[in-house]
Amino acid sequence: MTARPVIKWAGGKARLVETLVALMPKDDFETYAEPFCGGAAMFFALAAEPRRRFKKAILSDKNEELVALYRAIQNEIGDLEKLLGEYSDKHLALDGDGRRAHYYEVREASTKKMSRVERGARLVFLNKTCFNGLWRVNASGQFNVPFGRYAKPRIFDTKVLRAAHQALQGVEIRLADFAAVASELSRGDFVYFDPPYVPVSKTSNFTAYAAERFGPKEQERLVEVLSELRSRGVRAMLSNACSPETKALYQGFRMKVVDVARAINSDPSKRGDVEELVVMNYAARSEPKVRAEASRTGTRRKVAS
Repeated sequence: MTARPVIKWAGGKARLVETLVALMPKDDFETYAEPFCGGAAMFFALAAEPRRRFKKAILSDKNEELVALYRAIQNEIGDLEKLLGEYSDKHLALDGDGRRAHYYEVREASTKKMSRVERGARLVFLNKTCFNGLWRVNASGQFNVPFGRYAKPRIFDTKVLRAAHQALQGVEIRLADFAAVASELSRGDFVYFDPPYVPVSKTSNFTAYAAERFGPKEQERLVEVLSELRSRGVRAMLSNACSPETKALYQGFRMKVVDVARAINSDPSKRGDVEELVVMNYAARSEPKVRAEASRTGTRRKVAS
């Protein structure tokens, strides 16, 4: 089975991955890095290619539960499957009220003393049974999405987990800031950034993937990292919201607007195609060198807070 994301993640790139892969450099690279890995759709797509174009891969995120899950899938798949089976058997045997109570019991449990298998299984269970598959935490890092009413939720898929297990072998999985990972990359490496997006409106400003919020200062820091990587010859791609503010923020870089279907929104009427911005610090193969050189002279502006 081809590897694919094992969880649903807000902003996940499963629906856009073919477009993004087509915009990547065509040659091989030494290391592929994916900070803000989330559902890791890009990594799984690249890992599933007939011939891997990278020798080494680094997945990182600031969400401790997510990192615990990927490490459990990589190293303790049997124990993870067993615990998920127990979650599934117990939950599906209950009636509606019982399932609701079970959900909140699991949601309120502290993860401080849990093993990575326990934390990973809890994340998967909550992801599959919460409202709209949304992972959101409060300022204390506590998951706070309400119960989702599903008739027959599929808690886990053994084939999907096993395919992910195989894809993650040899991969470095880190709890780390994006800049720390980027600082270790060298010429010939490639990195894909999928950060929490610059808000496009007062109601479209979701950044609650982890306890540490990703605000205007972090967006500015990401621009600096993208520019610094370019100066070192490290090719990088980034996704963000498409807005005048974002385009101004990344002025001087190559940009492409793409359409993507979004399935996660509390209001079903607002789900559908939206425009996103893909930013690259390298030129397309068809572009003349003079255009690539001109992009290095661009200046950046501060993002509106």
